[in-house]
Amino acid sequence: MLRIRTTILALTVAFLIATSSAVLAGGSKKGNDIQSGTAREIRKELVTLPYYGVFDNLAFKLEGDTVILYGQVVRPTTRKDAEKRIAKIEGVERVINNIEVLPLSRFDDSIRLRTYRAVFGAGSLYRYGQGVNPSIHIIVKNGHVSLEGIVATEGDKNLAGISARGVPGSFSVTNNLKVERRS
Repeated sequence: MLRIRTTILALTVAFLIATSSAVLAGGSKKGNDIQSGTAREIRKELVTLPYYGVFDNLAFKLEGDTVILYGQVVRPTTRKDAEKRIAKIEGVERVINNIEVLPLSRFDDSIRLRTYRAVFGAGSLYRYGQGVNPSIHIIVKNGHVSLEGIVATEGDKNLAGISARGVPGSFSVTNNLKVERRS
């Protein structure tokens, strides 16, 4: 059990590093170190938000001293909390909050729950749903499902997509899962 949690944590950290490494370009080595430290702090603040969960997806882009937040959340408070936390980070002068609050919908809630059960109940995918910050996030907007996050293998990515497509009631499924790079 401890090994699974450690693996999930490692996958989550690898994903966050991989997705934001493209953002951290240019500048001197000292400037890159400062931006890298700021990016780590931003990631930490986002993944430790109190109501951030499997049905939310948060990302950011760091441009100098400006942070652009984007993604989707089910609670408006998560959007506000993200902006407040990031604004308090040393070196951040401006926060542009482009986080979308998903519309309230019993229909979407039903699809979220069924997709959660289908994806995390398929084969060995349960391990991606464990822990405080799961590595697969399920975004549902107006009946359209999007899978976000990172998985260990191409097979896991495909299995998650197939499982989500089998959920009745959803109009479409977009599989944006990234496969962890192995060195």
